[in-house]
Amino acid sequence: MTVTDTATTRDERFAHGLEVLKRVDGEAGERVVGALGDINPELGHQIVAWAFGDIYDRPGLAPRDRQLVTLGMLTALGGCETQLEVHVNAALNVGLSPDEIVESLLHSAVYCGIP
Repeated sequence: MTVTDTATTRDERFAHGLEVLKRVDGEAGERVVGALGDINPELGHQIVAWAFGDIYDRPGLAPRDRQLVTLGMLTALGGCETQLEVHVNAALNVGLSPDEIVESLLHSAVYCGIP
């Protein structure tokens, strides 16, 4: 499914987002969403349907480029160690090498400040 072939119902958007989530994050992403089930299931739904189904699947950036952006943002935010761990694994899933991930974090540190 592409941006031009957008799912329209709530269930379709969730199912599509779940497919994208599995491609990008594998089991780690599903665990994050599952952990929200007792706390805030609607947030879990929106992460899957909107963040992955609508945003991650847009054609403007390749999945590896999206992960580079995500790694940079999580580094800039700070305090996102759990999410950073998930997205380092996602970066590996979508084709980034360990050396590229290390280099992206080093590059981010220049702009985010070195602790």
